[in-house]
Amino acid sequence: MKDVMTEPFLSIEDLVVEYPLSRKAKVHAVSGLTVSVEQGKTLGLVGESGCGKSSAARAVMQLPPPTGGRVTLDGQELTGLKGKALQQARRRFQMIFQDPIASLNPRQTVREILSAPLEIAGEQESPEERDARIIAMLDKVGLNGEQAISRRPHEFSGGQCQRISIARALILRPDLLVCDEAVSALDVSVQAQTLNLLEDLKAEFGLTMLFISHDLAVVKHVSDTVAVMYLGMLCEMADATTIYRKPAHPYTRTLINAVPEPDPDAPRKALELVPGELPSPINPPSGCRFRTRCPMATDLCAAETPQPKELAPGHSVACHHPLI
Repeated sequence: MKDVMTEPFLSIEDLVVEYPLSRKAKVHAVSGLTVSVEQGKTLGLVGESGCGKSSAARAVMQLPPPTGGRVTLDGQELTGLKGKALQQARRRFQMIFQDPIASLNPRQTVREILSAPLEIAGEQESPEERDARIIAMLDKVGLNGEQAISRRPHEFSGGQCQRISIARALILRPDLLVCDEAVSALDVSVQAQTLNLLEDLKAEFGLTMLFISHDLAVVKHVSDTVAVMYLGMLCEMADATTIYRKPAHPYTRTLINAVPEPDPDAPRKALELVPGELPSPINPPSGCRFRTRCPMATDLCAAETPQPKELAPGHSVACHHPLI
């Protein structure tokens, strides 16, 4: 008998996301991404702008469904769902978007914004019960529910709007929370407050999280496992401590070296930048996609696409010349 407890809670297998531009051209946003997340854990997906992080996040949410591959949540394949079945399944996985203000309807009150997912899910309750539920959730995210419920988004700060977005995502008590650059538009102090809030809510609700960000310092703070993407493909994946202490991919090492040291007394180090420009996702390089900017690239890197190989339990890297 198969032991279901050994299966990952969220499994993304050979995910492909492509956007057609014309009959002959298309954007290769995500190419064969395979990652998984255990229940109650957080996977941080990182990489520079344009690497396909947000496309992967939206594909998990089926917004729109991916071009190829599979997304499985708690044993249920999401990529095969449509219509009413997908609508019912979506109550188990919700998303927090990057721009907290743009993601909220400016013409609606907070009551209407948080009522929408309840109505779509077919929740049957009286107006008084619904208001009590909304107020309780607003209180949990650090807002005064009684005061906030009748106000509109323009009456709140960016950080408060993101708290409303978090409340909207959690109002159906989902199992999976997808955070797409959820704090990048916020001030640094507000970022810290929001990250701490997410950690508290994760523990309270038993959430599994997919956290998308280009900020490695933020990802290190919230993630159990970190996956590094470059131009639509996975470079390296390991637990957060290993990634930061012993990066095996040249791209991962460069990203980590670019993170500022929060210590005014620490010796200054030379800033290691990735040379060149990010290649076009319309016509990505052959073989290893990082080879055009990698100081360690050889002819093998151009001829063959490196496949992920395990260096240690839980630590895999897709590189012909790993650093360790």
